Amino acid sequence: MRDALAGFTRFDEFQKSSGVAPNILSRRLKELVDDGLLEKVCYSTSPARFEYHLTAVGRDFRGVILALTEWGSTHFSPEGRQMQLVETATQRPVKMQMVDSENGQPLTLDKYQMVPGPAAEPMMHYRHDYLQKKRAGDNTQKFAPPALQSSC
Repeated sequence: MRDALAGFTRFDEFQKSSGVAPNILSRRLKELVDDGLLEKVCYSTSPARFEYHLTAVGRDFRGVILALTEWGSTHFSPEGRQMQLVETATQRPVKMQMVDSENGQPLTLDKYQMVPGPAAEPMMHYRHDYLQKKRAGDNTQKFAPPALQSSC
């Protein structure tokens, strides 16, 4: 996905950029197509040749790649950044940060949390409730999700 987001579209480009064996790359590209992140597009019929284009779902994955790049550069690159995000017009380096789209505030652990959504399964609700009690200081409880509780 990193290479597709950078602009590579052809099998040989992906293979040369990544160094991944062709059989493994074929499987990975097929999985990305099956999962809806890439689409296979014919660019030559004789012989049949294909490119891999990002779908809307694939383009939306860019934020994940940017966040992982920022995290890796911050914590695992003591020699300096291998890649960096810059403003296109000015080439000014920028630091990627996740913010609340309504108020622009950084999404810090002390101000924002994940909670079960409208489609959450009972296990998600149990897990959330357990962790809320644990954060509140209840260390007497045991993590025993309903599906895992024994009837003995």
